Amino acid sequence: MHSQHPLPQRNLTSHCTARTACCGGQITARWLALFLAAALAGCASDVPRDEGATGLRPADARALINGLLPAGTTDRPGWATDIFAAFSALELPATRNNICSVLAIAEQESGMRTDPAVANLPVITWAEIDRRASQAGVPSLVVRAALQLASPNGKTYAERIDTARTERDLSLLFEDFIGMVPMGQRLFGGFNPVRTGGPMQVSMAFAEAQSAAKPYPYPVNESLRHEVFSRRGGLYFGIAHLLDYPTTYDKALYRFADFNAGRHASRNAALQNAISLASGIPLALDGDLVSHDKADLKTVGSTELAARVLAERLDLSPTQIRRALEQGQAPALERSPFYQRTFALAERLQGRPLPRAVVPQLVLQSPKFTRKLTTEWFAGRVDERFKRCLSRAATGAG
Repeated sequence: MHSQHPLPQRNLTSHCTARTACCGGQITARWLALFLAAALAGCASDVPRDEGATGLRPADARALINGLLPAGTTDRPGWATDIFAAFSALELPATRNNICSVLAIAEQESGMRTDPAVANLPVITWAEIDRRASQAGVPSLVVRAALQLASPNGKTYAERIDTARTERDLSLLFEDFIGMVPMGQRLFGGFNPVRTGGPMQVSMAFAEAQSAAKPYPYPVNESLRHEVFSRRGGLYFGIAHLLDYPTTYDKALYRFADFNAGRHASRNAALQNAISLASGIPLALDGDLVSHDKADLKTVGSTELAARVLAERLDLSPTQIRRALEQGQAPALERSPFYQRTFALAERLQGRPLPRAVVPQLVLQSPKFTRKLTTEWFAGRVDERFKRCLSRAATGAG
């Protein structure tokens, strides 16, 4: 729950009266009154200006966010307060670019709804339960019988599945099912299968990692998972995922791609492109630099295999290459000899500069999707919203 604070009124007096100073001379009371009225009207329509690295002043930032929120957004002051509070807690400047980046992601992911409805959620849920039962070797009839038991809120689990509309509904259901029914532990192993939530659809795993790295600024009611489903928590973790890491990108498009594919994925895809051009080995530009096969930590993926072909020309050992690739989630990769020498070699062979960021080529996987979607599609859609938002901010629309 959020306590809503009225937006402070902008102090117009000191800013606007300065405009009268240039007139000088003798001005009649009538003309002075008209001049001041016009000046005040001009001030009222001003779009607040970014103030260097520190961004906008709090009142101006909240007012700008309020004005840029999509039409139909409920509780606009509350959204503005929670977005600005996240910037403050994360020590991020409230600039137009940052504000419009957040609004573009939130609008794309949820339509600016705290807990967005998911189409056909009961059908998707039953299919997932049947899939888990098949994997666990549990007959479907046994699972269905367990779901006819009454849950803590009085309804059966099956009834709650059939009436679920949002991921929060489903997450709460699975919490009860896993915690109260032995069958839940057998099917889900103690892990809630709802992995994302909130207005920016941030992952629960990211929220846990972020809160371990930086203390979560709000009191945790029940669990961090529940906070992700709240507006304040969902925005905080979503903004952290989007903006709270350094990049050298020259376009916001690549941050939007990273939001979908993982931090630094666009930089990593560009490195894969350089490795492929230098080695002559085709690679999928997916932003994944090392194998994540937990069953075999020594598994060598296709990107690493191609990189090893370059070992002698780069004057690096396979171990040094592996260590560099393992920094795929960190900015330090760009300072590694492997990164710098790979680009130098590839550019020398190609006779031209190579991009340092490439949108990853990934097909998105989710039972919620009814058509083929990609990271490129996602980043492009968000970028369009971002540019429209910047245009509105520049013209004072909203």
